[in-house]
Amino acid sequence: MSTLVEERAIELGEFIVENRATVRATAKKFGISKSTVHSDVSTRLKKVRPSLYNEVRKVLDDNKAQRHIRGGLATREKYLNKK
Repeated sequence: MSTLVEERAIELGEFIVENRATVRATAKKFGISKSTVHSDVSTRLKKVRPSLYNEVRKVLDDNKAQRHIRGGLATREKYLNKK
């Protein structure tokens, strides 16, 4: 495995933890796909730096638990702006 890819995985993980960012926001910030972010932080990071992986997992689990709330708020905002 390339050292560059491992470094990217660590950088993505640190960004997610520091900013409590979603996979989508992280992908946008770094200009890569959501799939790449997800594979980096779920597979590669687990092998390279397990402690950081555990922190990232907590943030992503929290984001997933709140996803339905953010979606509902976005829909509400959409229809309020149509009036």
